[in-house]
Formats: sequence, C-alpha cells, structure tokens
Amino acid sequence: MDRRTFVQLMATTPLITTVPPAAEHPQYKMVTPHKAAAEPGMPGPYPGQVVKVTAANCVDEASNAANAEVVRAMMERGMCELTGEKQTLAAWRRFFNPSDVVGIKVNCGGYPHVISDYDIVAETIRNLLAVGLKPSQIYIYERFKSQMDEVNYTPRVPADVQIQAAEAGNRRQNSRNYDARVYVEADFFGEDDTRSNMMRLVSETVTKIINIPNMKDHGATGATGCLKNIAYGSFSNVARTHYQGVSHTLSFVGTLAALEPLRSKTVLQIMDGLRGVWHGGPFARTRRYVFYPKQILFGTDPVAIDRLLLDIIEDERKRRGANSIWTRDVKTLDFNNGKNRDNDPNVNIIIREPGHVEFAGKLGLGVHELAKIRVREIAL
Repeated sequence: MDRRTFVQLMATTPLITTVPPAAEHPQYKMVTPHKAAAEPGMPGPYPGQVVKVTAANCVDEASNAANAEVVRAMMERGMCELTGEKQTLAAWRRFFNPSDVVGIKVNCGGYPHVISDYDIVAETIRNLLAVGLKPSQIYIYERFKSQMDEVNYTPRVPADVQIQAAEAGNRRQNSRNYDARVYVEADFFGEDDTRSNMMRLVSETVTKIINIPNMKDHGATGATGCLKNIAYGSFSNVARTHYQGVSHTLSFVGTLAALEPLRSKTVLQIMDGLRGVWHGGPFARTRRYVFYPKQILFGTDPVAIDRLLLDIIEDERKRRGANSIWTRDVKTLDFNNGKNRDNDPNVNIIIREPGHVEFAGKLGLGVHELAKIRVREIAL
C-alpha cells in the first residue's frame, strides 16, 4: 500500500467509541471518521461565559412582532461584549472568514408564534456577508422541510442563501440526506432502527455552524435550547428516545451534540429569547403558553446558556402555577396523546429530564455549575 492510499484510508476509517450501559443510559456506539478540531466549537473560546442583552421594546406583545432596529442593536452589543471587540465586524471575524461555508441551525418547531426570529436570522446573515461570505456560502437548515416551508425564511434573506432540510417530515421516508458514516447507535425500547445519523449538510458541506434556538419548555427534556436544537435538529431518528412516560433524553442529547464533526463546527450560540414557550413546547400553535423574556443570549458554551434557560422556564412555570420541570412524580403522567397535558400544565406524558444539561457538561461540552457561569447583563 503506497503512502497516498494509506492517508486516504486513514481519513475515511471510522473512529468507533462504545460506551457501556450505565444507570442513566443504555449502551452507546458512536461512529465517525472525523477528528476533533484543536479547539472544538463547543464549549469554544468562552466556556462558562454568557452575554445577556435585554430590551423592553424588542418585541410587541400585542402583535408578536419584533422590532428590527432594536434586534440589530441587541445583536451588535451582544457580539461585541462576548468577544471584547469594539466594532461589530471585528467581533464576527473572530469566528468566521470569507472561505467558510456556514450553517445556521434555526428552530421552526414553534411555528407560528415562537421560531428563530426572522430579524435575528437576517441580522446574522447580514454580518456574515459583511465578513466576506457570499450568500451561496450560507445555509439555513432544519430537519423537516414541512416546517421550513411553513416558516419560509426565503423572502427575508438574500436570494442565493441556501434553505435546506434533510427530510420532508418526521416520517423517516428516506435517508439520502443523512451520512451513513456518522451515527450514534443505541437500543432504547427495542425499536427496529437503532441508529441516528448526522445530516450530510453538517458532516460534509458546512465548515461552521451558528446555533439559533428558542427558549421553550419541552415535555421530555424539561426545556429545549442550544443543546437539543443542535443535537436533535442535526440527526435522524431521534424521537424514539421517549416513550410511555420514559425518556432517554438525559444522556442522548449530549451524546449527539458531542459527536464530531458537529461538536467542532458549532462555533456560536445565539439564543433567541424575544419570545418563549412556558408549557406545551416545543410547539406553539396558539399563544396560550407564549411569554416574552425579551432577551438574546450570546456565547460559545451551549451548556452554560441552557443552564440559565432551565431557570427561566422553571421560574415562568412557577409564576403561572404549573408543576416543576424537575418533578419525578409518576402521578402527573397521562398518556392520552398529550391532550390532557396541553390543557393542564400540571400533567405530563413523560418524566422530564432537565438533567440533560448537566450530563452534557460532564461530557465536556460546557459549564453546568451555575456558580461557575459568568453572566454579563446589558439592558438597552
């Protein structure tokens, strides 16, 4: 075998990691041919650091519409404060250069009321263009085309920005947009398909990813933010982790997020907290459970941001008289297709696993101890 063939073989030989089962998780088999970057994007250059920018007039609660000028000011201030740069363009250049191909992981599941805000996404793209990227080097992505079509970012972004989804809907009809070489394998409930494969867009096309999640309650994880958005939104076959009151999201969210090259490529977290969902998430078909944190969080550490999110959702639920996201009481469970849960904030269909944030921290994805998280608060 000549040297060139050997190098090519080594570049494609999968790295296989098998984690034996434990009390908090089943056996995991992680397979990828990609090695970690010298400094992986998660937790990135600012572990344990979060910039919180609030503005009372960033969104109109009556119409649910955002104020584009205020959002731009929030984005500029947040990025400069995170990086220590005085100029917005210099802040973005800390992360991106003209040769990058950038994926923007949005969240469309809360349509129509709580999605990755149009103005936040547009402002993100505007700054990438200022760095020197062409529109065709930017991908807005989500797993399901049906959700992307509903949200429809296309009229609000430059014409050549790519809009891409991996599958039509949550029906596992084909796998051509998923990478057969990159997956996590685990048997949760004896399901036939035990693999979750990474999107080809993530593994093969983009060089860096910006994660733009929302602040939302979630029936299986307790809250869904940076970690779940980037993990469950970049892999196939993930809904199988929670069934009949039991959730394996405690360990699976972080395990997916830690798999290369997703971990290394996800370099920036911009949490859209203009609006939020305090119950019934991740969906928001009505405004019944919508609330308005009126903030944007910036960082490179998804664990630190999500640790703050847990308290935001918990505090809002407490204020509304709903049960805790940390409750382990099986008496709260009701398996009536979620109908009772959607009508009663004290009913669950799954024992929630907000501990997924701490689990991800222990995997090295970030800082989960609240006392060690540094929050810089800015009010505009």
